Amino acid sequence: MFTLFEPSEQKVPIKIWLENTGQLDRICLEQAMNLANLPFAYQRIALMPDAHAGYGMPIGGILAAEGMIVPNAVGADIGCGMTFVQTNIPVEILITEETPDGKLAQIIVSNILRSIPNGYEKHKRKKASEAVRKFSWYVEEQEKAGPAQDLAYVLDEAYFQIGTLGGGNHFIELQTDEQGFLGVMVHTGSRNVGKAVCDYFDDKAKQLNMQHSPVPPEWNLAYLATDSDIGKEYIRWMEFAMAFAKENRAKIIGIVIEIIRHLVAEYAAFTEVELSEPIDCHHNYAAYEEHAGKMVWVHRKGAIRAGEGEWGIIPGAMGASSYLVKGKGNPESFHSCSHGAGRQISRKEAMETFSAEETILDLEAKGIFLGKTRKRDIGEEARFAYKNIDFVIANELDLIEPIRKLETLGVVKG
Repeated sequence: MFTLFEPSEQKVPIKIWLENTGQLDRICLEQAMNLANLPFAYQRIALMPDAHAGYGMPIGGILAAEGMIVPNAVGADIGCGMTFVQTNIPVEILITEETPDGKLAQIIVSNILRSIPNGYEKHKRKKASEAVRKFSWYVEEQEKAGPAQDLAYVLDEAYFQIGTLGGGNHFIELQTDEQGFLGVMVHTGSRNVGKAVCDYFDDKAKQLNMQHSPVPPEWNLAYLATDSDIGKEYIRWMEFAMAFAKENRAKIIGIVIEIIRHLVAEYAAFTEVELSEPIDCHHNYAAYEEHAGKMVWVHRKGAIRAGEGEWGIIPGAMGASSYLVKGKGNPESFHSCSHGAGRQISRKEAMETFSAEETILDLEAKGIFLGKTRKRDIGEEARFAYKNIDFVIANELDLIEPIRKLETLGVVKG
C-alpha cells in the first residue's frame, strides 16, 4: 500500500493497495483525485488492488462522506454482490457420473441455464418478493408526488425480476474447495431496480448541484445532503434495492440447490445433501458507519466490508480461482477490501482481443463446463481481461485473511 498526497492539489490523501501508480489506469487515477477533492470527503480515499475506472467513481474505491451521499459513488447496480453456499457433495461424482446427455456437471449447468432467466430476460409471471412487498407499504403511504409516484413502476417490474441473473460479469458458479466438495457461488444485483433508482436520484442531485455546488458537473459526482428530504428518500430506495438484491441472490441459490439435489439423487444416488449457512456481501452500496469517532456515509463501489472477523467473498475472473476471506477490520481502508479481480482491459478491448472460440477452448482446457445462451460476447469475460486474483489478494493481506480457495467446475453466464 502507498499514499498519494499533494496538499496543494488534494483535500485528502489517496491510499492505494498496490505497488505503484503504473498498476492503475489514467482515468482511474483522475477519478480518485476528483474524489479526494470533494469538500465532504472524510480522512482519505481508499483504492483496492482491483481498482479500475468506473462511472464517476473508480470501481474498487471507498469514499467516506460527511453529511452527503453520492448516487454515482454507489453505482447503478445497487446492492450487487456475492452469495456462497458450501455443500457436502463430492465434486468427483459430478465429473465421473455419466448421464444420457453427458457428464452430470454439464447437465446441472444446462438445467440452471434453462431454469433461471438471465441478461435481459425476466419471468413471464410475477414472483413473490418479500423485499418488494415490505417496501410497497412504505411507498403507498407517501404523498402521490416525488419518488413514490415516479418510481412506483419499479416495484411492479421487480416482481418479474426476482430470482434472475444479470448479464455481463454476473454469474452462477459450481466450485470445488481444497477438500473436493461442491460449493455454489452467485454474483448478481438488483437488476433494473438499482439502475432506475440510481438514474432518478442522480438526475435530482445534478439539478440541485447546478444551483450551488463546488463540484464540477463533469466529475459525475453529484451529491445529496443526507438530512434533506430528497437525500433521505435516496437512502430509503437504496436500502430497498440492497434488500431486493440480497433476496434475488437467495432465490437463485435456492433454485440451484434444488436442481443439484434432484440430479445428484437421480444419477449418483446421493440423497443426504447438507448446506452451510450462506455467506452474503454487497459490493455496491453506502452505509452509515462510525470511523475514528465520527459517523460517516461509507460508499463502497466495487468493494466489500471487511470488519474484524467478517466473512467476505472475493471472486476471480471466469475460470480463475475465488476466495472466501475474513476481514481484519483495518481502519485505513474503512474496514473494506476488494470485491474481485478487477478488469485490466475494457469490455470492448477484450471482445477485440479474445475471440469466443479461444475463450471457450480455454475453459474446456481447464475442465470447466459452460452454460451461456449467447456465446458470441463471451470474450469480454475472458479471464485474461482481468487482473490475476492471487496478485489482488497478495496486495491486501493487511485487510483480509484468506480462508478458503475455490476452483471453478461449471459456470453460467448471463
